[in-house]
Amino acid sequence: MVFRSFMDIALDEARAAAARGEVPVGAVVVRAGVVVAQAGNRTRELSDPTAHAEVLAIRAACLAAGSERLGGHDLYVTLEPCPMCAAAISAARIGRLYYGAGDPKSGGVAVGARVFSHPQCHHVPEVYDGIGAAEAEALLRTFFAGRR
Repeated sequence: MVFRSFMDIALDEARAAAARGEVPVGAVVVRAGVVVAQAGNRTRELSDPTAHAEVLAIRAACLAAGSERLGGHDLYVTLEPCPMCAAAISAARIGRLYYGAGDPKSGGVAVGARVFSHPQCHHVPEVYDGIGAAEAEALLRTFFAGRR
């Protein structure tokens, strides 16, 4: 089977989030090569600190699956998930996580809390980083440059 990345869709979601004034992060949930959910950050729009792209995409995918578990699903996200999102990824039993840009300030996978490394973590997905990182980093840099 040939690897196909769905990061382009996540990047589209990130660009749409930026256009709404949200931090440009996008996420896509895929099962067997089919997109089942996609979302961009909506924390400001929904006045909800948990409305990160990953959480919104996981919620929609769980609804579509009729289950709180997403075994066999892949998650593509433009930015390294924060600790909250990493915990949600584990709780949902996502099979594989692909992310773009690393997040040295707020990441929860490779830096910071390293949620998947804790013995309390019940499920650890396969993790692949750096997918579409340059474009994800550029989106974030441009967004925050306009805010400073």
